[in-house]
Order: sequence, then C-alpha cells, then structure tokens
Amino acid sequence: MDNNRTILAVVLIVLLWSGYSLFFTPQPPAPQVVVENEAQISQKNIDVPVVEPQNEATATDIVVNTTNEESFLTVSSNFYDIKISSIGATVRTIVLKKYKETNSSDSEPFILFATDNFNLSTLKTSGSDGLYLPVNLNYKAIDDIKHIDIKDESQVVRFAATINDLTVVKSYTFHPASYSFDLSVQLINKSSNAINGKLNISLVTPWNKDDKSQMYTFVGPVTYNGEDLNEDKPDKLEKSPVIYKSNVVWSGYTSKYFLNVINPVDNVEQVFISSGDGFVENKFTSTQISLPIDQKASFDYSSYFGPKQDEFLLASGHQFEEAINYGFFHPLSKPLMVVMKFFYGFIGNFGFSIILLTICIKLIFWPLTQKSYKSMKGMQKLQPEMKKMREKYGKDKQKLNQEMMSFYKNNKVNPLGGCLPMLIQIPVFFALYRVLLGSIELRHAPFMLWITDLSAKDPYYVTPLIMGVTMFLQQKMTPTNMDPTQEKIMLMMPVVFTFMFLNFPSGLVIYWLTNNLLTILQQYLIRRQPD
Repeated sequence: MDNNRTILAVVLIVLLWSGYSLFFTPQPPAPQVVVENEAQISQKNIDVPVVEPQNEATATDIVVNTTNEESFLTVSSNFYDIKISSIGATVRTIVLKKYKETNSSDSEPFILFATDNFNLSTLKTSGSDGLYLPVNLNYKAIDDIKHIDIKDESQVVRFAATINDLTVVKSYTFHPASYSFDLSVQLINKSSNAINGKLNISLVTPWNKDDKSQMYTFVGPVTYNGEDLNEDKPDKLEKSPVIYKSNVVWSGYTSKYFLNVINPVDNVEQVFISSGDGFVENKFTSTQISLPIDQKASFDYSSYFGPKQDEFLLASGHQFEEAINYGFFHPLSKPLMVVMKFFYGFIGNFGFSIILLTICIKLIFWPLTQKSYKSMKGMQKLQPEMKKMREKYGKDKQKLNQEMMSFYKNNKVNPLGGCLPMLIQIPVFFALYRVLLGSIELRHAPFMLWITDLSAKDPYYVTPLIMGVTMFLQQKMTPTNMDPTQEKIMLMMPVVFTFMFLNFPSGLVIYWLTNNLLTILQQYLIRRQPD
C-alpha cells in the first residue's frame, strides 16, 4: 500500500486469500448438520408442548372460509407493503418503501419478494406425521378486511380455516417502524379423537442459478446456532438437503443487502433446508404434539424481511444482527463501520465519511509509516557499499550474509524496518474492504458530481484513473532498494491496480485514492527533513 514492498505484499495476500476463499470455503460445523433426505429422519422421544384448555368464546367467534376463491389482504406501513393470500394464509409480496430498485430518481420501490405462483409463496403452513394440514388450505380473514395500515401501534391480522374438525388460526402481528413481524399458529381440535403430529412452517425464497455468490458476498440460506453462522450453497442443496437439529436460533436466506429470516420461538425439532426448481426452502418442523379433544396448541415465530442494517436487526431482537458477518476480519470491520456511520451522522455523506475514516486510519499508522520510510531512506544510502560487498562475496553466500548482518548492525539499520510496519496495516485494508463492499448503507448512496452510488463502479472511470496516477507518483517518491529490473516491474503495478479498480465500488476507490494522496504528502514531508 504505502510502499513498493507493501504493494507486492498486498498483491500476494490478495491472491492467497482469493485462492483460500475459492478452494477452502468454510463448511458448516459437522456436529450441527446432518445431510439426509427428510424421509430418512428417525423418530425421537421428545417433549410434548403444553396444550391449553380451549377458550370457547374464541372458537365460536371464528368464521372459517367455506369457498375456494382466493382473496388478498394488504398490510401497509411506512416501511413496507405486504400482500397476504387467503390460500395458505401465505405472503405473496413484500415491497420495501425505503429502498429503490435502481438509483434512478423515478425508480420504483424495491421488491424484496413477489410471486403469483402459490408454490413460491412464503410462510406456508403444513402438517406431517399424523397431522393432516394441507399447505394450500384456503383461509378467511377473521375480521373480513382487505387492507390495514400500521401506524403507531402493533396490529394483529387473523386467518382461520377448518379441515376434518381441526380449526387452524394463523395470526400475523405487524409492528410500526420495523421490518419484523410475528406469526402465531393455533390448532384447535374439535374432532372426536386426539390429533398427533408435527407442524411445519416454510420460509420460501425465489432463487435461480444466476444468483451466484460473489467473493466475500454470500447469497443463499443461512442458519445461526448461537455461535456459528452456517452458509449452505443453494446449488448443492438440490442434491443434498441439509438438516439442522440442535440449537437453531434462526434460519433464513440472505442476499448481499437483504435478509429473510425466521426465529422459532419454541417447539422446534429441526430445520430442513432444500432447493428446488426456482426456490430455496427453510422448513421449520415442530416437536411431536398430542392434541386432545377440545384443546388447543400454539406455535410462535418471529420473522424479519428487510435490509441487513444493524439498527433494524438489533431492534428486532433474536440475534438477527449476526447475519451481518465480515468473515475473518469481522473484529476489525465492525468498529470501522461504526466510526464511518458516526461521521455520517454529522456530515450526511458517506463519501466524505470514507475520506475522514481514511484520514483517521492514516494518522493512527503515521508513526509506523514514518519509521518505515526513514528506514528505507537509510537503506538507500547504503546501497553503494552493499553493492561492493555483493561483488566481493558474490560466490560465497554464507560469507555474504554474515558480512551483511554485521554491516547492518554497525550502521544501525534494520533491513526489515521498511516492510514490517506496513504489513501491520494490511488487515485494516481488508477489513475496510469488506465493509465498503457489502454494507447496505452505501447502496445508492451519493457522493458528489457524477458519483451517485458508492456501491457501484465509477461510471466514467475518472477516480480509478486518478488513483492510478497517484499510485505512480507515490512509487516514484518512495525510497527503493531494488535493482533496475525490479523497479521496472514495480512500475507496472499502478497499471495493474488501475485495471483492477475500474470495476470496484467507487467507495473503495475513494478510500484508496485518499490513502495515496496522504502517503504522497507524508513522503514529501520526510524528503524535506534533514538527514
């Protein structure tokens, strides 16, 4: 970064890290996952959830659907529009009003989820192991409403259906100023026999093979167990579904900027994750229940459908914020993101926030880089003497090394002094790289002039070209101990990096450009100092 050796080190580490990411992607912890078909799941002796006496007033007030005609209910808030179908009481559409599809001023709101195909609707309800509950059962809104506005208070929307004297009440609780909502499923047994079985809730997310994960940006199902965030590639799930059987805090589907997730509050035996033709399914299966006559059982879930943004995820609870993970550099990336948002709170512009953050990082490492440049400057002055030693002991490598070490010691020069301080900064670069690459705060965030989206490349390639020029100037000003051939090779690095950065997010280019300018300033000040 700040000198020729550092640039070379960065390139090597990038290549090594990229290779590691491509060929040694971390897999979910083996003890947590069992890969098998659902039909192969063995039955277990498990605790039966508490079954409460039925409230007769509730049962007699319920009006269930007696037709097969599909109807819709729309829920609106300042954050979203959600359309719920009577078939399965499932969610068909979620539109996020605070976000746009594109960066255009006349862009439509961002569609997080939308389908006209029932098979792709989400929050499906079904039964298994003796509990007969068709996934496409037609429900009726109990309050017989078509639209509801969520303003200052949470509101509940209830749907009811009956099959074989089993009444199912599916209740959604929507909250103001939140992307989360709760789901409760109540089973009421009005038959003449006890009902045994398991309840399933399915989070379904449309997916196609073009939705590939990019480096450092995973797209697909994720499951959090309280310690580890497990990622499962959708294309592999077609052949080998995955089952999480213990300590599941939540499971869902993540894209670069958005998250669909369910937290099973209780009574969950496993989460079965699979993919099919155009979708990924996270199926939450309850523990075995035994529902006596005239009694009921309730199952509660919390969900989140919205941006991967800390304040909303934290407010929703259930550790949903763990979906934001910067990988190996997370301990460094997290505070960098906090500082950048702190600056944004005062400036209101993420581009200038990146510049201020870069200045802060540069000031922190200023003493180290100062020491590094001075060391390189001292080494450069000793080059004539070192050249003579190489000519004198060139054939005797052992003797040459001994003389070199003695020469360094006598002149109080550390040959690694110019490199090691710079290497310390490399983890910070990667940490900031992860922040700038995947933070939703930068999505469609303008800087100034022609840069209207810090998460996208510079449309006119101006900043990458300027960055390349500053990198070239930085190299020319940096003291070097390299031979002429090595110097010529290193002069190619600005060209290579310029082409690399042409398609990088403009926010990352601004960081690198600012860092180059500060380095040039520092080198200029060092050159003016007397020897």
